[in-house]
Amino acid sequence: MEKIEHTTLATNGINMHIASIGTGPEILFLHGFPDLWYSWRHQLLSLSSLGYRCIAPDLRGYGDTDAPKNCREYTVFHILGDLVGLIDSLGIDKVFLVGHDWGAMVAWYFCLLRPDRIKALVNMSVVFHPRNPHKSFVQISRDLFGDDYYICRFQEPGEVEEDFAQMDTARIIRKFLTSRNPKPPCIPKEVGFRGLPDNPNLPSWLSEKDINYYAGKFNQTGFTGGLNYYRCLDLNWELTAAWTGLQIKVPVKFIVGDLDITYNMPGAQDYISKGGLKKYVPFLQEVAIMEGVAHFLNQEKPEEVSSHIYDFIKKFN
Repeated sequence: MEKIEHTTLATNGINMHIASIGTGPEILFLHGFPDLWYSWRHQLLSLSSLGYRCIAPDLRGYGDTDAPKNCREYTVFHILGDLVGLIDSLGIDKVFLVGHDWGAMVAWYFCLLRPDRIKALVNMSVVFHPRNPHKSFVQISRDLFGDDYYICRFQEPGEVEEDFAQMDTARIIRKFLTSRNPKPPCIPKEVGFRGLPDNPNLPSWLSEKDINYYAGKFNQTGFTGGLNYYRCLDLNWELTAAWTGLQIKVPVKFIVGDLDITYNMPGAQDYISKGGLKKYVPFLQEVAIMEGVAHFLNQEKPEEVSSHIYDFIKKFN
């Protein structure tokens, strides 16, 4: 880990922290919620040893990257502006792109809006869904699961932050990272996120040191930056109307664990296996379903995930 370099670069009006290591073709890693560059620590070391320059930023609102206070400054256009500015400042023309969770959503948009900057994409957990011209993602979620669904609960500024403030930050991180319940998370207000089950023992792939690293960073920044991504979902839907119906036109590999919440959403498995995803991602070349693996697969099965990435991107060197 000490070989990983940490720098801060100015991009798109903010200062962005990046972790990087290695030389060779560049891989840009995008994390999700509640996460940091740190979620890619294993892949940075593994893939840099195989001849790649690995770059993992703290995204806008996270860790040691600036967190604008205006919640409307977290649209996909802001995030992509940060990332294009980042690779421009590093003198990079095209990258291999790897995303997970919210990072996967950003990666889909990156490939949709700036495919000229992407060699190939390895995306995890979150499939590409074409824009519904009639109803936003938040409204679709509310119709399916009700107001207690976590994405709906995240919409009101300050509400979830107040809930989180009732708990120790390390406990929050532990709840998220160790959850293996594949059911859609619905959290009634009267129960709150503190009512989610605690796992007394950490899994073998997660240490107290890891939990403390996350907790230290989120103690500094709070969770609002990350939550603002969810609060911009409706705004993203409004702003991307011009791209309705557009396909993802870069080579893609998709990876998901069979215990992931996203894989167990209504219709998700058929969408992946029966041609729905391929319809909108015509250059989808590989799909890997990892058995017995939950949402944070890049940390739970680091060697396997690194191998999946390497075996795919080496075709395009």
